Amino acid sequence: MKYKEPDIKPEIIKEHGFTEDEYQRILNILGRKPSWTELGIFSVMWSEHASYKNSIAVLKTLPRKGGRLLVEAGEENAGLIDIGEGYAIAFKIESHNHPSAVEPYQGAATGVGGILRDIFSMGARPIALLNSLRFGPLDKPRNRYLFQQVVKGIGDYGNCMGVPTVGGELVFDDVYTGNPLVNAMAIGVIRRKKYISAIAKGKGNPVYIIGSATGRDGIHGATFASEELSEKSEERKSNVQVGDPFAEKTLLEATLELLGKAWLVGVQDMGAAGITCCSTEMAARGKSGIILHLDRVHQREPDMTPYEIMLSESQERMMIIIRKGFEKDAEAIFDKWEIPWSNVGEVTDDGKVKIFMDGELYADVPAYDLVLGGGAPVYYRESKEPAYIKESADYDLNSLPEPDDFNDVLKKLISSPNIASKKWVFEQYDNSVRSNTVMGPGSDAAVIRLKGSRKAIAASTDGNGRFVYLNPYKGGVIAVLESARNVACTGAEPVAITNCLNFGNPYDPEVYYQFTEALRGMGDACKALGTPVTGGNVSFYNESPDTSVFPTPVIGMLGLIENIDQVVSPWFKDEGDFIVILGTLKGELGGSEYLKVIHGLVTGEPPQIDLDFANRLNRAVVTAIREGVVKSAHDISDGGLAVALAESAIGNPAGLRGVEVYSMRKMRNDGLLFGETQSVIIVSLAERKLMDLERISSDYGISSTTIGRVRSHQRLKINDLIDVELKEIKALYDNAIAAVMEG
Repeated sequence: MKYKEPDIKPEIIKEHGFTEDEYQRILNILGRKPSWTELGIFSVMWSEHASYKNSIAVLKTLPRKGGRLLVEAGEENAGLIDIGEGYAIAFKIESHNHPSAVEPYQGAATGVGGILRDIFSMGARPIALLNSLRFGPLDKPRNRYLFQQVVKGIGDYGNCMGVPTVGGELVFDDVYTGNPLVNAMAIGVIRRKKYISAIAKGKGNPVYIIGSATGRDGIHGATFASEELSEKSEERKSNVQVGDPFAEKTLLEATLELLGKAWLVGVQDMGAAGITCCSTEMAARGKSGIILHLDRVHQREPDMTPYEIMLSESQERMMIIIRKGFEKDAEAIFDKWEIPWSNVGEVTDDGKVKIFMDGELYADVPAYDLVLGGGAPVYYRESKEPAYIKESADYDLNSLPEPDDFNDVLKKLISSPNIASKKWVFEQYDNSVRSNTVMGPGSDAAVIRLKGSRKAIAASTDGNGRFVYLNPYKGGVIAVLESARNVACTGAEPVAITNCLNFGNPYDPEVYYQFTEALRGMGDACKALGTPVTGGNVSFYNESPDTSVFPTPVIGMLGLIENIDQVVSPWFKDEGDFIVILGTLKGELGGSEYLKVIHGLVTGEPPQIDLDFANRLNRAVVTAIREGVVKSAHDISDGGLAVALAESAIGNPAGLRGVEVYSMRKMRNDGLLFGETQSVIIVSLAERKLMDLERISSDYGISSTTIGRVRSHQRLKINDLIDVELKEIKALYDNAIAAVMEG
């Protein structure tokens, strides 16, 4: 059936998001006016979500190679890290913010499905999921609904896939009302030399689409993710994809069975922009071309146009290139797993992606000119430091009165949703399926065993939007340092990061300043720690009619454990153990949870940073763990010293552990108890190991201070400031979120 496409008029060009200069650029590339289908192809590929046109220049300043990296950032669907013994870890984090704001269950579920496909499309078996979630306060019904549905979507998809959700983070703040952040991270393991590239090459090689049928869901999802949310966004539910985890499970197994076949050329997941993105990126990567016959694509809806088929973001689909002559071998595997498939075209050598339907040509576009790193536009936006940054930095925190009752302050903080136990969330996830989980949700970082090896990996997702808001450079540094400390506290060497960069409108000079400065901080921290950036995701336009989110870079950190027996948890263990601080408390309250919860303020200068010291601290605690010197390690972060001690006291599954801390007085009491000084770790150890810890600390130039002991009584005592019953603290900590969601 021949289809007559609409004429290209100025209003249509504008609706597709092009500037006059960009449309002129298309005319120059093609040497003629684009067709309707071609305009749609350029629209999704040059959207911010697909092209990173407002961010790629800044992203390239990050350390993108070196260390254990096997592929440079952006070369493949996910990062790939060499862990030795012939194995590699594939990992990546991405956002599904806008879809989750309008259709939270499917938005979150398909976010999980998409990140899993990025992993197994490389031939890696997924072994773990993590997430980073942010919502508005739970006193608003809409926020509770979004929270509940997002958690359910994540849990249902991951549980059906049989991949454990082992960790993550959860933050609530007014700025995320109406614009939640839903970031999903996946980790997979693969034989180092057997990963599959997302490439199309070899003239005449057949092109297959396998997996679910193509429908009209998700059309223009990439452009939807490249604009601000508005009151009309609720009408765009058709831009949100619909997931089917059972279809994805068979797709996963079939893809992994293809691994190692000599006739397999390339595989790519169909994520944003669907067939368009796959065909253009695979052709550009292989310096080849592709011919597609869309009438051969298996479809689930009648009378779909070339435009709709090319832009559909229906889930659970892959594009696969094999060597010509091995069609029957590939099709036998697809049929074995009962996966729908279509042989839709072939690889060419002319650099063009040509789209036919019923014998008629609807698009003829050069692949390289469409893709990230190729001919897509690259912009440097105007940047301006917001006035509030200096105003906040100059705020005199000493002018604030100290509370009269620090016991009451601790109780309020421990029951703050940002600090309280997230078990209402993670109890909905299967975090132990496949029996690889050594430490799961609730720990500083997750630890996952690698079967057949003594090795394990640790992973953490972290970011503090409040710090980045107050000082974007420092906040970017702190995001990396916090995630690195978390994996180091398990005994893992931090080795690499992936990132999800959640910001507002890049055309706002103040937002672009936040973005560039945060990335400058991230880059400096990664260079200092030797943790290159493997890739990730940029999510701009996280704004609603009422507000813009805090600039929120989320860091997914990967750590390597050489010996699974050398892992520690954050919990205090034995009566009589000494409690020691590695690092120096400085009583820094700027941007703290204490300021927000107790004083209702988001202000002040974020904590000081020392990159060299942070690196030495990580190495010191990893050494102490690997030598069997310490029994627990827990870093100071949200809520400061008092909260960290409380968490270590109440977290042991074997029972509560009393704490008695003494002799620390060199600052304001609230700064001592609740300041969020960076690069401080609390460890516990037997008395006979104190000299060993002192030796290690001295070797790395790290101060170590004995501050107390683990006691048999079930109370938390800090000087004469805090004396609370641990049962009460634990009840507040465990039930804070559940009381709101189930009350």
